[in-house]
This record gives sequence, structure tokens and C-alpha cells, in this order.
Amino acid sequence: MPMTSLTNAIPAQPAPLAPAVGGDVPDYFALLKPRVMVLVIFTALVGMVVSHGHVSPVIAAISLLMIAVGAGASGCLNMWWDADIDAVMTRTAKRPIPDGRIRPEEALAFGLVLSVGSVLILGLAANWLAAGLLAFTIVFYAVIYSMWLKRATAQNIVIGGAAGALPPVIGQAVVSGSVGIESLVLFAIIFIWTPPHFWALALVKAGEYAKAGIPMMPNVAGPASTRRQIVYYTLLLAPLGLAPVALGFGGLIYAVVGVLGGIGMLAFSIQVLRNREGEAEKRAAMGMFAFSILYLFLLFAALLAEQGLGLYRPLVA
Repeated sequence: MPMTSLTNAIPAQPAPLAPAVGGDVPDYFALLKPRVMVLVIFTALVGMVVSHGHVSPVIAAISLLMIAVGAGASGCLNMWWDADIDAVMTRTAKRPIPDGRIRPEEALAFGLVLSVGSVLILGLAANWLAAGLLAFTIVFYAVIYSMWLKRATAQNIVIGGAAGALPPVIGQAVVSGSVGIESLVLFAIIFIWTPPHFWALALVKAGEYAKAGIPMMPNVAGPASTRRQIVYYTLLLAPLGLAPVALGFGGLIYAVVGVLGGIGMLAFSIQVLRNREGEAEKRAAMGMFAFSILYLFLLFAALLAEQGLGLYRPLVA
């Protein structure tokens, strides 16, 4: 898939931000993208439990909190930078900055303080490899993805997905002080999962992305090409999701979840490919989007149950 650029990606006259009136605690918390933070904590925890090593519960808890804060900081910086385009998209117009509840400079300061603090505390509590990986994740998401890729290329989600895939790697670094094959496989699963997950939503929200001048795949390559690429990525994801079984850290429970979930992902991707008009198209795309979240959650939950709760049973005795 070639890198595709879109000229004039930013609207010539972005929507003006509402005048800020001073935010409350819930407004600042909203800047951290709490739903993303929950996913980060979950995947980082799985990265910890599949690692070969031991860390005290206190250090593990502090580390997970700092990983979550670092993810929230990058989300805050993303909202600060994207406030102009958030203001013109229906699903983001009520975020704290475009809605006028928090001033942009306050969000910037908040995000920078949390970024530096989370990295320093993680380094002191766990190790500097984990802290360095967290710092890289923040910079990659806030600068490389938000400030460059998102507005420059239809491959924004593909490349930018690396930031969302790194928490298991950070989690393993916390426990073992190194990066192993287990967390790299989890990174690869999330990385390949991200494009079909977000492109399914982008098919439905293509009009809003076009209004904001964001070169998402449906707006640049067209809906038909996007549907095909969703299928291609899903064909890669389904067998990749079973890699933990082949490598010996995914057992019987994981294998069952991986096989059934992979079949489900393929089925939904085919529905997206076949349904190309009207409400049928929207239902298929949103069905794929929703099921992809469930699929990733169940994969990681199976690993957590097997490795964290002692339910691991090898596929072949």
C-alpha cells in the first residue's frame, strides 16, 4: 500500500474555539482520554504477566499508574494540537478545549507536566528502559502521529498504531528489565489490529473527516479500497493472533478464543466488503468496529487468565 498524501489537509479557516470559562476536574480528566487509558492499563498488565520475571505488587501498581498517566498525557497533548479540527467534527466538538471549558495553553501545560512526571516516576520506581519506552510512546503519539502523520497521509493509522501497541512492551520492560518475544508478539497483534478497527469507523465517519481535512483512507483511496484493505489486514491478523500458542505462552483457552475470534473478525470484514450502501454499509462497518474491540479484549483477557490466574493448559499435553 503506497503512502498517500493529501494536500491542503487542514481547513483554510478552522472553526474558532469557544472562549474558555475555566475547567473543573472532570474536564481535565476528559483530556486524558480515560477509555484509552483503561485499554493501556489492561494491555500493559498483560505484558507484565507474560514476562519471565518478578516485581513487587507495589512497584507493579505504581508502574501501571505511570503508564496510564503517560498515555493520558499524550492524549491531552493530542487534544491540544487537534483542537481546531475537533471543533468541526460532531463527535469531538464537545471535548473540553473546543467546547471552551479549558484553554489550550492550560491543556498544553497539563500534558507536559504529566508527560515528564510519569516518565521520571516510572524510571525511579521500575527501570529506565521502561521509562524510555514510555517517553518514546508519548513523543510518537503526540508529535509524530498527531502533529505530522494524522494530517499528512492516509497511512496515519497504520504507522501511528505503533504508539497504541507499545504498552505491553513497556509492561514487560517493567518486570524483566528487557524486551522479549512475548511483548513483541502482543505489539504486533495490536499493530495489525489497529487499521481494520479504525478504518471500519472511518467508513462511517468519512464525511466528518473530509470536513475536518483529515486524510483518512476512505477519503483518499476511496471506500472500496478501504474495504479491501480491511479484509487484507484481517487475513494477517487472524493467524497472527494465534502466535502466542505457537510460541508456548498461550494455552488452550487462548487457542479457542483466538480461533473463534479470528473467524469472527474475518466474517465481519467480509460483511464490510459486501455491504456498500446505505444503512447496510453503516451496520456492517459499526459491527466490525464493535466486534474488533471485543476480539482484542478477549485475546488479552485469555492471556491474563492463563498466565496471571494460573489457568494455563498447553494445547497439546
